Amino acid sequence: MHFSIPDTQDCELNGSPYAGFNIHINGEYHCTVRYKQLHNLHEQIKKLNCQINFPQFPPKKYWPLTPNQLEERRSQLEKYIQAVGQSYNVPVKELFYAFLLTAQQESTFEKVREITLDVFLMNGYKISVSANSNDRSNYVLEKACSSINLPTAYIYYFSLFLLKKEESGELTIIRKLQDFESPYISQKNIQGNLKIMIRRSYWDAGYDLELMTDKVALNLLYVQTVSDIERGWIQCSKNTSDQLTALQSRGAKYEFLELARTLKYYSYVQFKECICDYPTPDSKVVVSAGQRELNLRIDAPGGEIKERSFKVTRMKCWRITTHNDIIETEEETVLQRDPQLDLSFEYLIAKDNLQWITITSEQAILMAVCLQSIVDELLLKKSGGNYKQPCDYHNGNFNYMKRDGSSQIICLSRSSSSDTFSSSSNGAGYSPVRSEPTMSMRRLSEKLSSLTKHSKPQPLVENDAFEGIGDDDL
Repeated sequence: MHFSIPDTQDCELNGSPYAGFNIHINGEYHCTVRYKQLHNLHEQIKKLNCQINFPQFPPKKYWPLTPNQLEERRSQLEKYIQAVGQSYNVPVKELFYAFLLTAQQESTFEKVREITLDVFLMNGYKISVSANSNDRSNYVLEKACSSINLPTAYIYYFSLFLLKKEESGELTIIRKLQDFESPYISQKNIQGNLKIMIRRSYWDAGYDLELMTDKVALNLLYVQTVSDIERGWIQCSKNTSDQLTALQSRGAKYEFLELARTLKYYSYVQFKECICDYPTPDSKVVVSAGQRELNLRIDAPGGEIKERSFKVTRMKCWRITTHNDIIETEEETVLQRDPQLDLSFEYLIAKDNLQWITITSEQAILMAVCLQSIVDELLLKKSGGNYKQPCDYHNGNFNYMKRDGSSQIICLSRSSSSDTFSSSSNGAGYSPVRSEPTMSMRRLSEKLSSLTKHSKPQPLVENDAFEGIGDDDL
């Protein structure tokens, strides 16, 4: 998960100004919080008595912060939430997720109310889910899957995804909806023609064999596979395509999947064409993630397409870098609205030979999230662990501090509150729609003098699966 606090904004509450820290997750704006709200969260994490060495939480200041002190606090808070977000401690993660979900509701001024949420299968079939506006993603997923009679044991082999319909009619995956966000709020606050869709959330096609024994799970896999073949994500020869068409016309879904599972790129996610510095600088590539690898289809001279696979077990680490072009005019200094994103990973090319490879893509963060989930699944299988089950939450409550200093009790088992937030108490002049996050207002004049053309890279994500590699893997 990619947590960051890239900027702050000036807010006001009852005539008193304060700094709001804008939390972004996986490249998208999520919420704005005050220092004292994060401090309250920190104090509750400490009470869990977890043996975790988090970065030092920035201390309180009793005088107004200077611009340099505010920037230092922003940086320290960013490091802190990155460490908390990457923790594998379940109570810590559930507390953090409940905080983020409630902060999203407060930041968007969304009052809790009953809504009907449309969730789609990949063939366009619509499931209308009755929920609360601030229900978390997993709760909505459970209700949607229950309405189509998917067995409880198989629900978390699937997830909710936000997909965007492009002008060409093509569907692009924006991101997987996480359990710290409300699908309703996230869909509402990102511009564009977005749909919430159910897709398989695992990478190892071996899980198919169990799911294919159930009629509903089989159908979910079938409609996604048909969609992926139609959009060219799964490639097949003319002969195989004819066989699949014949099976599809007969309604032979099981046999269709058996054949499709033998095809290259089955169960992969494909990204838009982008640029890579491998094998040569500025190479045009199509990146796909799946089957424990990143696969690159490279445009070679003469129109030839070459393939190169990078196994996740041979990636030592990776990171995301955001490149912001600074534009200076006589009136102001601003950052470009569409920053360039790089995914860089350190790869074991040969024994004792590590090489950095960089992919430049607007979907770089989604690629990194896919890498992390592939690694997590690999480690889960090695440990003999099982997929999470519905209602598999720790019981208990936590105290959420609102921006005005008042508190409310949040139930961790569902992390939806019956309380409502008043838009008049959350700061002045703030629009929650952040589809194109921009640097906020005071920060520009005070911080840009210290920036170079390129921002600092995010911290390295160490790959735990890399430790188990041996010479035989090379």
